[in-house]
Amino acid sequence: MDLFDLAQEKNTSAPLAERMRARNLNEFLGQEHIVSETGLLRRAIKLDRLGSCIFWGPPGCGKTTLANVIANGTDGNFVKLNAVNSGVADVKRVVEDAQREKKLYGKKTYLLLDECHRFNKTQSDSLLPSIENGDIIFIGSTTENPFASMTPAIVSRCRVFELKRLKESNIISALKKAILDAERGLGNYDLTVDDDALEHIARASAGDLRVAYNALELAVLTTPPNADGKIIVTIKDAEESIQKKALSFDENLYYDILSAFCKSLRGSDANAALYYMQRLIKGGCDPLLLARRLVVHSAEDVGMADPNALVVATNALLAYERLGLPEGLIPLSEAVIYVCEAEKSNTVVEAMYSAGADAERVKDDDIPAHLKNYEFASKEDKQKKSLYKYPHDYGGYVEQQYLPDGLKDKVYYNPKDNGYEKTVKEIRKKKGKKN
Repeated sequence: MDLFDLAQEKNTSAPLAERMRARNLNEFLGQEHIVSETGLLRRAIKLDRLGSCIFWGPPGCGKTTLANVIANGTDGNFVKLNAVNSGVADVKRVVEDAQREKKLYGKKTYLLLDECHRFNKTQSDSLLPSIENGDIIFIGSTTENPFASMTPAIVSRCRVFELKRLKESNIISALKKAILDAERGLGNYDLTVDDDALEHIARASAGDLRVAYNALELAVLTTPPNADGKIIVTIKDAEESIQKKALSFDENLYYDILSAFCKSLRGSDANAALYYMQRLIKGGCDPLLLARRLVVHSAEDVGMADPNALVVATNALLAYERLGLPEGLIPLSEAVIYVCEAEKSNTVVEAMYSAGADAERVKDDDIPAHLKNYEFASKEDKQKKSLYKYPHDYGGYVEQQYLPDGLKDKVYYNPKDNGYEKTVKEIRKKKGKKN
């Protein structure tokens, strides 16, 4: 067996998701907000001017693929590490090689670090000098919010690109290409995949293209040919390959029932909400989707009228994730009943939208001097430090200005007379608050 045969064998034995990985931006699906023709990322890649960056997004959305596209489009060296099993010694070795290549041949070195949020401070610090002086171009890939999970010194030296979950239309398009591609995909099979099977795989994969590819490949490889030697993948095969039951209703009815479930929560009808929840679950809907909606409504429609509703809903979501079916439906049902029976108030979302509108329209950043960070304040502002009243010196509350001058009289949160908000009003009155 020669080297060509070995390469062919490796290509055909690799998972479909790996074989169909996009090789350039023209093959890349989704993420139009960062890879459009006029987008910064596409222009930087084409000009080979991409600096250190972090790709952040959910699994299967194209983070590693984008890094590979960059590797294919540059004449520099490309090194890949995984933060889970790489340490400071590995980083030092890459840096030393990069310095040598830069000095001798003027070549750039790209370092792709998968799961980069797993790097601790010591590991991250070993990279900083090399990023700053250009010895390496760092490309991080992570499913976690880098601003919360990574060393700030690294994040501040990188441009962060947030990737979104892929749309069902993106996934269906990718699967159809894989079915027809004889070089890397499944095009050498005498194969037909029913449209409803493709749609179910796309929907059940929840935006993860890798999961969708794996499900399609498994369905094709495990479905026996018919008498004519043709493989026909049906909705039943798709259900088995992705281990999720297809919805027993069409898309319009699905969204109608989901809407009815949400409006029943808001309308305090526990009987209706429980029925619609069970109808959706029996029809193939993922209970986690309903649990997430429940958390949202506990804050949107119950809110400050009963803040405990958010605690109950969030814990129900956690309990379902830990327990699964069928036991996980018990705490989920309890939370549905709690949210329905709780008093309602939408003051939280009203306050959020009102403050958000002013943050966009007014943008008053003239922070009152007594509230500023005195470590970096001007000499004039530091002199006003004594104007700040420490609330605990006054029993926990003291009247003083917090909003900028242009917004000082604005009121975003207006408690109603529902549930706990009555108590909020009494607390405000006791403090002598004017609003």
